[in-house]
Amino acid sequence: MQTQFAKTLLSSALSLALFGAVGAAQAEEQAQAQPAATPTQSNAQSSDQTQGNGGQAGPAKTLGAVNVSGSYRSSIQFSTDAKRDATNVTDSVFAEDIGKFPDTNIAESLTRVPGVQLTRDVDGEGVNIQIRGLGTDFTKIMLNGDQLAVASAGGLNSQNQNREVDLDLLPTEFFTQLTVNKTPTPSMTEGGIAGVVDMRTTRPFDNPGTHLTYSLQGQYNSIGKDVKPRGSLIGSWTNKEGTFGATVGYTASKSDYNVQGFETIGWTTPQLTAAQCGTAAGHCSPAGGSWVIPGTVPANAGLGLTQGQVIDNAWLLAHNPGLTTAQLANALIPRLGRDAYTDGTNDHQSAMASLEWRPSEAAHFYLDTLFSQKEKHFDRLDMNLIGRSGQLIPTNMQVDQNNVVTQANFANAQYFLEDRPYDQHTKFYNINPGGTLLFGSSDNWKLDFQGYTQRSWYRQYAPSIDVQTPMNQNISVNYANTGGNYPAISPSVNLNDPNLGWQYYRVNIQNETRTTDNKGTRWDLQWGDDSNNLRGGFAYDDINREIKAYDNSSAWASAVNAAVGANGWSQYIRPGKDGFITMDTAALMAATNYDYLNATAPLGTAAASGANAGNIQEKTWAWYLEGNGKWDLGGHELRLNGGVRHASTDQTIAGPSSIGGVLEYVTLKNSYGYYLPSLNAAFNATDDVVLRLAASRSLTRPDPSAMVPNTNFSDPAAEIATQGNPKLAPYLSTNLDFGGEWYTGHEGYLALDLFGKRIKGFTVSGTNLIPFSQMGIPFSSLTDTQQQAINLRGGPSAAEVQVTQQVNADGTLFIKGAEANWVQPLDFVVKGLGVQANYTVTSQKSIGSGVSAQAIGISPHTYNATLYWENYGAMVRLSYTWNSAQISSTANQNGLPFAQIKTDARGQLDLSASYQFDNVMSKPMITFNVINMTKANFRQTLTYDNAAYTYYTPGYTIMLGVRGTF
Repeated sequence: MQTQFAKTLLSSALSLALFGAVGAAQAEEQAQAQPAATPTQSNAQSSDQTQGNGGQAGPAKTLGAVNVSGSYRSSIQFSTDAKRDATNVTDSVFAEDIGKFPDTNIAESLTRVPGVQLTRDVDGEGVNIQIRGLGTDFTKIMLNGDQLAVASAGGLNSQNQNREVDLDLLPTEFFTQLTVNKTPTPSMTEGGIAGVVDMRTTRPFDNPGTHLTYSLQGQYNSIGKDVKPRGSLIGSWTNKEGTFGATVGYTASKSDYNVQGFETIGWTTPQLTAAQCGTAAGHCSPAGGSWVIPGTVPANAGLGLTQGQVIDNAWLLAHNPGLTTAQLANALIPRLGRDAYTDGTNDHQSAMASLEWRPSEAAHFYLDTLFSQKEKHFDRLDMNLIGRSGQLIPTNMQVDQNNVVTQANFANAQYFLEDRPYDQHTKFYNINPGGTLLFGSSDNWKLDFQGYTQRSWYRQYAPSIDVQTPMNQNISVNYANTGGNYPAISPSVNLNDPNLGWQYYRVNIQNETRTTDNKGTRWDLQWGDDSNNLRGGFAYDDINREIKAYDNSSAWASAVNAAVGANGWSQYIRPGKDGFITMDTAALMAATNYDYLNATAPLGTAAASGANAGNIQEKTWAWYLEGNGKWDLGGHELRLNGGVRHASTDQTIAGPSSIGGVLEYVTLKNSYGYYLPSLNAAFNATDDVVLRLAASRSLTRPDPSAMVPNTNFSDPAAEIATQGNPKLAPYLSTNLDFGGEWYTGHEGYLALDLFGKRIKGFTVSGTNLIPFSQMGIPFSSLTDTQQQAINLRGGPSAAEVQVTQQVNADGTLFIKGAEANWVQPLDFVVKGLGVQANYTVTSQKSIGSGVSAQAIGISPHTYNATLYWENYGAMVRLSYTWNSAQISSTANQNGLPFAQIKTDARGQLDLSASYQFDNVMSKPMITFNVINMTKANFRQTLTYDNAAYTYYTPGYTIMLGVRGTF
């Protein structure tokens, strides 16, 4: 049935295109009778024409230049004109001038596009984007028309193993246009159900002539307290004949990576014994409990408790008056309640070069290159109250209606320090040659072609050094969770004392490397003029992603224990600035031959980030047929784009897997192909009103990390494991859009778009709670810490593990929503004043039987508002972005069936201002930016508002600089 539908739509599109090509002359005569396009309209149109095609709708035979230059309002004007001229539903962001993007981060610029939501790192910097109610992996990111992949792990707590692209690696200074395509065309690269974003780097003929652009900024962060530099230099030249040009550029920046916060790594309940439950069976505890209350009071438990007393049901009820057994059994406490500090730097360098050759009006060739690297060096320090696999004894405990503990005095408490010095290195390069040729009578044939090769490396060295307080040291804790952003935890001892008796807990050498290696080519042939044409083409992509884990923890642990020896840990522990101890990591590493052990670490099955080790290669072949037509219907213009794309995918998936209790490297293969028809229509109902209708079928390939056939424990207690599913099918979506715009003059317009997506094959977490012994994994393959945790919970046959595997849901996920956008100059109020605002609402519903499908990580309501004023050489822009509360994980977190991670609503206010001295050489512009002016924080919870999951304070950032052009 789907093949017949594809053939029907293809036939209609081809007939339509052929009819349009025959009527081209008549359409041109009618167009000549209409007023000529303004220069900004022509430039905005040509920006799509010369970006290397890459499957964008509406390519033209005219080999024009982008030539975006001028004010902030001119960049808005270009965005308005590009939207008005497009046939599909699209939004664009333009640079004001070469090297002058309107935001300090590409992702930040995209938040001003309706339907786009930003994923931020804990320091507040934008990293990934997501569109229209779907996660970051459903957005296809393109660079000059080619698929883009970056081998990095995302933000501090991210495990990006999917198809996300970390946009903070790419400098804004090198880009002139970002285009967000929300409805596909046949010529567009498949893979983005949510949307396809194409990022266009600068080229010489974007601004013909000789130019040298410089910028220099100082950056101050309220947490880091230091001033860090940022600068760029871009040179561009074209010859007098207009046939050849070159652009080269370099950017560098150093910024603080400093955050303060609180973390829990989830919440847990007690694992009560039969005696503590007061029943013979002992089944009063819920699944997922990992807090072990000892059966008798140990020596020196604290709080005046008597050694040897039996802690049974009667004892617990007596020492926690007012609570029932059920409340005791379901009491929720943090798995690891900890203050957390991150302190370091983020260094970034990038270089680009672009060559263009235009030997004639009928030929255009280009070569784009881009190199970027990022290095993060920081220390992550936290002090943990041990809840998971700990042995806290509760007294005077109180809980709320959700069984979240609000107050308690815990005896027999134990803490551990975790000190993790991170070194992260990311490199990326892209080489992209291509060209356009016009030929045939009247140049009515056009050939666009391009190729690319792209590679990215990521290396993370993140050892951990953990020391703990001994048991039976009279350590107790006063715990209060009666208000505020997270619980207050007050120990009875000074955790900043190096002589507290600290002892070995664990040390790890767990390194990670990632590599992405992409290459491909695409060819597009067009017959007809810019408005009425028939197009066809093909594309080939070979995309390879590999993650390797290295683990030499056991060898380092032996060296550490030998080095510590009889003198104890105090020789490597120092008082810390954060209220608890810190490690002299340099001294410990020097004494334990760390550098050698780190360099010779053997391969492992899972990285410290939680990433699954393995390799996935995808080879895709795609061909398409497309028709574009434009007609005059009683004085009203109708534009149509339609056709079909067919994409075939061959996957090779490899990774370590347990077979009969033995770890072996397994390679599996999978293949599939789909027809993807699409139709876009734009109708000028009046001179100022454009109505749009779009229907399509699109796909997104499944998460590579969820397909690698291995088992990965994500925590040191071996409580939670994930297993890969190599047979995951792709997501298939049927899409419908309806909307329109009212253009009110200059850059102003009002727009509304209604959209719906029905997605089949959506993956959900299939979760089972099984004893470790049934997993088929050798107990000896676990770390010493994991083995101890398993034994504490009763041994391999009794200790249960939450095993999660992604499966394709039987039902259909229905996502619907609306986007509203308002851009309006307010010169009638104050000359130069204007406003940009957008609002997006989405909802989702699972249809059908089986496990319910659910999209996570999306706010149902988002809006962005910008008030700008530009006049007399000055510009001031105040922007506010708000995302409503969202569900950020599937259920069954930490083995608790009801538990889901939720993210609080958050708004961020930013200021951008500048003043340009037109009469001074290079026309220098003084710039002033304040990011996160109100110091908005990040907070997540586990199901309940008073069950804090994470809380981070990134502070605000001030940037003062100068920019000019010779």
